[in-house]
Amino acid sequence: MNTTPQSRKSGSALILVLFAVVILSIMGLGLLTLALNSRIFAIRTASDIKARCAADAGLTKALFEMNKQLKVKPWSDDYLPEAVDEILLSNDNTTFTYTVTGNVSDGYVIESTGKSGHTEKTVRSVLQLQGAFECPIFTEDSIDLKNGTIVDWLNFTEEDGNLKIGTNSTEEAAVDAKMGVTINSDVAVGFGGDPDTVISASHATITGDSYALTERQVLTPVTVPEWLESTLSAGTIENDTTIAVSGKYDEINLGNSETIIIDGEVILYIIGDITLGNSAELQVVDGTTNPNASLIIYIGGDFEGKNESSINNMTEDATKVKIYGLDSCESMLFKNSCDLYGAIYAPNADVIFYNSANAFGSVVAESFEQKNSATFTYDALLRNVSINDEGVRFVIKQWNEW
Repeated sequence: MNTTPQSRKSGSALILVLFAVVILSIMGLGLLTLALNSRIFAIRTASDIKARCAADAGLTKALFEMNKQLKVKPWSDDYLPEAVDEILLSNDNTTFTYTVTGNVSDGYVIESTGKSGHTEKTVRSVLQLQGAFECPIFTEDSIDLKNGTIVDWLNFTEEDGNLKIGTNSTEEAAVDAKMGVTINSDVAVGFGGDPDTVISASHATITGDSYALTERQVLTPVTVPEWLESTLSAGTIENDTTIAVSGKYDEINLGNSETIIIDGEVILYIIGDITLGNSAELQVVDGTTNPNASLIIYIGGDFEGKNESSINNMTEDATKVKIYGLDSCESMLFKNSCDLYGAIYAPNADVIFYNSANAFGSVVAESFEQKNSATFTYDALLRNVSINDEGVRFVIKQWNEW
């Protein structure tokens, strides 16, 4: 019996089986290699992400430490924050290292390196100082602008960017602009808020954009400098007087048409209230009389400027007069025709400018109300700050990664 054809068939089948085994082996090896490469890529990507997160964490901590150090007066460059291989995750090998270099004159640079395994990521940022008076008006709660109010600014350049008023509030009509109001700026509402809900301005003109803040703005409490707080009080000021040196007083309670003349670089701590009677003045002499004349007030009580009274800043330079309300300061009232060249920072106070009371400067408060026919003009020179100013902080100006 002839079996040759059957043998040939068996041989051909064997070849096909071997060929299939080879193909499957190649495919399996390819899939294994792909899986291995994907695993390696995932590990590297995870390391990259963790290293980058660590670098960012180092940058954030360095910025926090710099701002913490600002609270110690006077500022010193003798010690700048640094960290070496600080652990980010307790159960991981992810760490960060950062240094801060620079000085007051040239500025400061943070360089932070994150490590995860053999992977490193470095970020570098340039810091700049930012003061308490970056906006013409900023509140924790409401902004109420009555009929005919105008918000504008002066002494600005292209580098100043857009002017902005704002609030941390997300409540309905927290920013209320009445008939004929003109706001020559952007309007920012609280983080997560809806500008269409928070801003009520159907009969007003807003020349800028309206948007929600990307984060809540923290209005830090004010503290009196230790050297001033420990000074003995000189009592209450009630009559005409000239002040040329800094000091501490219980109250200022000026009668009608009485005047306090500020003739020097004066810092006052008023424990209680400041009351200016009708036509009374708190007057800062002009630059011709004394080019160094300026006034900073820390007030623990409330402020009331009655009709025709004024904080008469004869320099007409808003940077020369600054009023800081402590936590116990809850009200600041500027009555009819009481103009102000200066800046107010009172996070717990309701600030009200009455009819024809014009402001040239900045207000940061719990709430702000400007009555009919008044103007509010922001002086952009208030953005020029020094490292020992009240409320100053470091912010990131430039950032890059490599």
